[in-house]
Amino acid sequence: MKLIDHTIEDFINQVDSSSPAPGGGSVSALSATMGVALLRMVGHITIGRKAFNKYSEDQQQAFIDAWNKLDDIKQDLIPLIDEDTDAFNQIMTAFKLPKTTEDEIKYRQQAIQGATIYAIDVPLRVANLCMKALRTIEPIKAYGNRNAISDVEVAELQLQAACHGALKNVSINITSLSNQKLVEAYQMQVDAILNQIQ
Repeated sequence: MKLIDHTIEDFINQVDSSSPAPGGGSVSALSATMGVALLRMVGHITIGRKAFNKYSEDQQQAFIDAWNKLDDIKQDLIPLIDEDTDAFNQIMTAFKLPKTTEDEIKYRQQAIQGATIYAIDVPLRVANLCMKALRTIEPIKAYGNRNAISDVEVAELQLQAACHGALKNVSINITSLSNQKLVEAYQMQVDAILNQIQ
């Protein structure tokens, strides 16, 4: 059963357990998704209202374009809640591979490195999607329902926290890579995102 198919309480209790997954990566992906959903909610209670119709066509279109982008981002984020846990489980499976012969050792090392790259790519995708969502906030904040301004601010904080959380997972998994050029390439991506979000 996928994590996203559980009740909220079940998901919370799975995190609050002796199992290392779902952990910070899946929680970050969920946090990002909730942040996006909050921004989408603001759109639902804005579009078509008298106050919104007072804005110019360009302003309304900027809001609607941002709102539509957020739906795409939400759809991209939802599967990553499960993918992050799947990525962790792949690493654990790779570590359990036999390591008696030279061929087994080589295969095991390759499997660990491959699983680690996957476990880096998933939270990196989460972080990039957080940044995409954060870039939509300006028109949502400017033209959204004034009664929901606190929801926009909560969503912004949620996305910032989710982005930082995802990058923490990228950074810890980078340390397990044997390819130094790959480490440097990933670190450059992490630094670039951090520079934008701070």
